[in-house]
Amino acid sequence: MNSNSFIIHLAVFIITGLLPWSARAAASLRPNVILMIADDIGCEDYGCYGNSAARTPNIDALAARGLRFTEAYLTASSCSPSRSSIITGRYPHNLGPAAELHQRIAANLPWFPALLRQADYYTAIVGKNHMTSDKPAPGGSPQPEPWDLVDNGITPENHGAESRWGQTIENRPKNKPFFFWFASLDAHRAWDGDREWVESKYGPKHRPEHVMVPPFLAAEPKTRQDLASYYNEVTRFDYFVGEVVKTLTAQGLLDDTLLLVMADNGRPFPRAKTRLHDSGMKTALIAHWPKGISGQGVPSSSLVSSIDIAPTILELASIPAPASFQGVSLLPIFRNPQASIRRCAFSEHNWHDYEAHGRSVRSEGFLYIRNSRPALAWQGPADSVASPSHQSLRALRDKNQLSPEQADVFLAPRPVEELYFTKEDPNQLKNLASEYAYAETKARLAKILDQWISETGDAVPENLSRDSFDRETGKRLPGNPDFRGVPPGGPRDAIHVNRPGPR
Repeated sequence: MNSNSFIIHLAVFIITGLLPWSARAAASLRPNVILMIADDIGCEDYGCYGNSAARTPNIDALAARGLRFTEAYLTASSCSPSRSSIITGRYPHNLGPAAELHQRIAANLPWFPALLRQADYYTAIVGKNHMTSDKPAPGGSPQPEPWDLVDNGITPENHGAESRWGQTIENRPKNKPFFFWFASLDAHRAWDGDREWVESKYGPKHRPEHVMVPPFLAAEPKTRQDLASYYNEVTRFDYFVGEVVKTLTAQGLLDDTLLLVMADNGRPFPRAKTRLHDSGMKTALIAHWPKGISGQGVPSSSLVSSIDIAPTILELASIPAPASFQGVSLLPIFRNPQASIRRCAFSEHNWHDYEAHGRSVRSEGFLYIRNSRPALAWQGPADSVASPSHQSLRALRDKNQLSPEQADVFLAPRPVEELYFTKEDPNQLKNLASEYAYAETKARLAKILDQWISETGDAVPENLSRDSFDRETGKRLPGNPDFRGVPPGGPRDAIHVNRPGPR
C-alpha cells in the first residue's frame, strides 16, 4: 500500500469511527426486518416475562439471544388504533378517525412500509390487516401503496393466520431487502386454536388447573378453561415464531434480519384489553438481530413506546423519518440496553365498542391516569364482556361476593385520577392519587400530561362516539347503535399536528 492509499484508508477509518453507531449500521447493513405482532396477548403471558404456565419456548429463545424490553408500552390497548399508531409512528388522536376501533387513518399521514417500498424494500403483510387509509381530500393524492403482497394468511387448518409466514420468506424476491408485517390472529376471541390443535407441533394442550389466574378474575372452572384456551393460542403463535426463525436460518438470513415480537394490546379478559393499566397497555417487546444488537439475553428497563418502532426501522434502512413521526429511534438501546431515549410514555383509551376517553403517562416508575368519562365503567370490550370469565364475575357481583380487585371491573363512577407506583404494585391495585405523600408526584405527572395534550392537539369532544354494545352482556344493542361522534383531536385538527409532546 502506497502512502496516499494509507492516508485515504486512515481517513475513512477515522471518519467512520466518529459516525454514530446507528448511522454506520444503517449505511452498511440495510437489514431485513420482520415484525411479528400477536393479537390480544398480554405481556405477562410469555415464559420469558415470568409466566411459568404458558409455553413460549421459541419466543423465550429469541429473548435469550436478543434484547427483551421490560418497560415497553402501547399507545392504545385497542386493536386497530394500536396497529395504526405503530405503522404511522403517531399517537391515536393524531390519526383522525383511526383513534377509534375499525376507523381509517387520515389520508395525509405516511406509513413506514410505503417508505420502505419506495426505497426498494420488498414489503408484505401476512395475517391480520387492520389498518386502512382514508380517502384524500379533493385535489389531494392518496398515500403510496405500502405492500407488494397482501395475504390474510388463513388456511383451512389454521385460522391463526400464521401458516404462510415461512412460505412468504421463501418466495420473496432474492435481490431485495425485505420488510414483513406478520400479524397473527392468535389470541383473539373466539378461540379456534382448541379445535385446530396439532399436538405434534404444539405439544399437549394447557390444563385449566395449571393456568395463572390474576387477582381481578375468578379462580373458578369456567375462567380457568377460558385462560387455558387462551394459553393454547399463545403457544400456537409461539410455534410459528419458531418456524420463521427456522426458515431464516435455513436460508442464511437470520444474522441479517431484525426480528421484533410484540402484541397490539393486552389479553381479551376483564381489566386487560382497552385498559390504561399495565394489564392492557404493557407489551412484550423482543428484538433479535445478531449483527446489530449488543449482548445476548440482556433485559432493557429503558422506557419505550410502540411509536418508536417506525423511526427505528426507517433509520436502519437509511430513510429519513417524515415530519409526521412522533416517536424516537430505539437504536441507542440496541447498542446499549440501558440507554435512555425517553422519560415519558403516553397512552390513550378511546371508543372501542363503548364510549370512553382516558389518558395516561408513565414516568419515574409511576403511572398516572386521567379519565374524562368517570361515570362509565371500564369493563372491557364487548368480546371480553361476553366471555365466561366476565360472566363469572358478573354472577359473583350479583351475589355480593366480589373481592375489591374483582369489583374494579364494574366500578362506576371511577376516579377521575389514578396514580400507581408500578414497581411495588404491578397489577395497579392501590390508587395513590388521594394520598398526601404522593401529591407532588401526582401534580408533576399531571403537568406533563397537560403539556402532552396541549402540544399534540388532543381534545375531549362533547359529542364522543357512544356505546354500540350492552355493558352487561356484550351483545350488540338493538337498532343502529353505531353512533359515530367527533374523534379525539378532531376539534384541534390533530392530524396536522406533528409535535410529539414531552419525551
